[in-house]
Amino acid sequence: MIASIRGPLKSLEGTSAFIQAGPFLLEVYIPDFVRRQLQGKIGQEVELLTMAYLDGNPQKGGRMTPRVIGFMTEAERTFFELICSVDGLGIKKALAAIVRPVREVAYAIEQQDTKTLSTLPGIGPAVAERIVAKLRRKMTRFALMVDRTSDAADAPYRDMMSETFEALIALGHTHDDARNKIDSVESSGKKYKSVEDVLSAIYQQEYK
Repeated sequence: MIASIRGPLKSLEGTSAFIQAGPFLLEVYIPDFVRRQLQGKIGQEVELLTMAYLDGNPQKGGRMTPRVIGFMTEAERTFFELICSVDGLGIKKALAAIVRPVREVAYAIEQQDTKTLSTLPGIGPAVAERIVAKLRRKMTRFALMVDRTSDAADAPYRDMMSETFEALIALGHTHDDARNKIDSVESSGKKYKSVEDVLSAIYQQEYK
């Protein structure tokens, strides 16, 4: 099993990234949210975390071809695997459908926003409903992810808030409760310097 691929990014073509790995030029399938992160990195060394699958339909006489899909982070890979677990969504359909940042799609699922989900390529109302029904309670950690194509200056702060969410879960809070607590302290507009500062503000707010 190939867990990751590292090497110079030679080109981007459609839903594929071509990476030089030693003497081999490897074609790695990528969702659109990964392609946008790779733009501007042609010629640079990149590393993609991967998942493998077999493409083809032997029942119709076709052969099975091994394929590899690449992601920038473990969270992106986990999110994609969850999306592919929904009835009516396979790997090919998910590759074509997830054209918006993971954070935006996860937030739409969490908010049960089937209208927004239905605007994704190949995702109609029925599939959007199934996505929400199966994944709504699993999306908070992804909805808090940094959009790495946006302002990089905000990335460390969003990473800190993601760490705060994980800390609240470790302390025994539910996903929904942890998300609500973070939203509550962020609504004040105050900026925090550490996870400890955010947790302190959350509990101070509760015991006022």
